[in-house]
Amino acid sequence: MRRRIVIVNDKMQKDYRYVLSAPAGRDFDPQFRPDLMPKQMLELGVFCGKYLTDCRDEFPASWFARAKLSPSGRDCSLNYFGVDASQPLSEWQRKGWIHPDDPRGWFQWYCRYYRGRRLPEEDARQIARWKAIRRHVSQIRKHCQPGDLACRPRQRQALLHWAYDSRII
Repeated sequence: MRRRIVIVNDKMQKDYRYVLSAPAGRDFDPQFRPDLMPKQMLELGVFCGKYLTDCRDEFPASWFARAKLSPSGRDCSLNYFGVDASQPLSEWQRKGWIHPDDPRGWFQWYCRYYRGRRLPEEDARQIARWKAIRRHVSQIRKHCQPGDLACRPRQRQALLHWAYDSRII
């Protein structure tokens, strides 16, 4: 694969550059098997529609064709489960979960990883965080009847934010 440099200029990053060194959607770490692609997550409705609204040039236009976005502000009715399941970015920053390369957090990392950016140390950290969220799948299985999407909607929405397809639990 021919390496490609992506240059980012949006509200949170100016002249940030990264290299796409893997084919899009392939060559993932074997421990990282997300159920959903970024495009699918955006179409389902995640992050109250307020994610990637100012950085569409960085990602494929097809990701936004049917995305549920709210450029003017958060609208949690756009979330698949219609509930807010997010913590504010300030909380993520306070807890040290934000890496300087991805100031918007995990989903920005995933979008860039999906496209082919590889940062071995950061990839390992984010994949470990992704794996830790799986505990919520077990809680839904323990407390909800299979297919009961009304059971634990905040937990289900949070799982969607982490590329787990909580509609099939």
